[in-house]
Amino acid sequence: MIVITGAAGFIGSYLTGKLNKAGYTDLILVDKIDHPWKELNLKTKKYREFVDRDLFFKWLIANSHDVEFIFHLGARTDTVGQEPHLYQQLNLIYSQRLWNICSEIQVPLLYASSAATYGNGEEGFSDSHQNISNLRPLNLYGWSKHDFDIWALKQVRTPPFWGGMKFFNVYGPNEYHKGRMASVVMHAFKTIRETGKMELFRSHHHDYRDGEQSRDFVFVEDIADVMMYFMDTQKNRGIYNVGTGKARSFLDLTVSVFSSMNLTPEISFVETPVDLRGRYQYFTEAEIQKLRDVGYTKPFTSLEDGVEIYVDEFLKSGVCY
Repeated sequence: MIVITGAAGFIGSYLTGKLNKAGYTDLILVDKIDHPWKELNLKTKKYREFVDRDLFFKWLIANSHDVEFIFHLGARTDTVGQEPHLYQQLNLIYSQRLWNICSEIQVPLLYASSAATYGNGEEGFSDSHQNISNLRPLNLYGWSKHDFDIWALKQVRTPPFWGGMKFFNVYGPNEYHKGRMASVVMHAFKTIRETGKMELFRSHHHDYRDGEQSRDFVFVEDIADVMMYFMDTQKNRGIYNVGTGKARSFLDLTVSVFSSMNLTPEISFVETPVDLRGRYQYFTEAEIQKLRDVGYTKPFTSLEDGVEIYVDEFLKSGVCY
């Protein structure tokens, strides 16, 4: 059996669908259903059992001999939340407990970290283990992911294989439930469909013109491919960046959404909210040589192709993967 925590969420449900298409149906899905779209994310999926997040550890200990691999994608992902105890409990303590159980029962574990751990990027975007302790995230979410990365690297007792995936700015189907935390692609599509135009944040950094703030936008299909690669190989444990390796501007992304909707771009700029300015990332770009060096050779989807697939096949109809 393969376990996926956070299975009803964005990346978890997409991975579940991709595993189904690859012939895997002996899946254990773990989550807390707290939004109608999460139910829809799982409606067409094939799996053996759904386990509530709060009951999962008891289930895992009782069924440990049948579990072959665990994808740990469940987390509190709100980057502007202000509840330290929730991030501590859900993103750090829960993950530590899962790691310890996987070490005890010797089950491979692959978990989701985040590019939010890189903060404003002043320490660069290297996923070298020697660099990770220098990072300074900008929000509670980033710190909770960073704290677990640091903790994991210090452990002597480990799962037989483990990997931490520093996902960059992921977009794609099944994120309908995420509200303000959904990708800019989804927000842009909704706004353009309703108004015919799009507003972007003005730059408040002298090195970046308006709209030129940049992110490493990565299509969720590529994220799932990388995770399945590590499940198949189970070699070279450690922490890895997962992004395209090429930063693109919010202007590029927005123009791509307009193009996918067959509309002429109409873009204006508004002030970035004051409370966000000190926690705003102006540039992220994954260094992915480490990922390439361990044998992952598949090209990443271009921003233009990914946006077109997402808009044409999913957003226009509101379907899940």
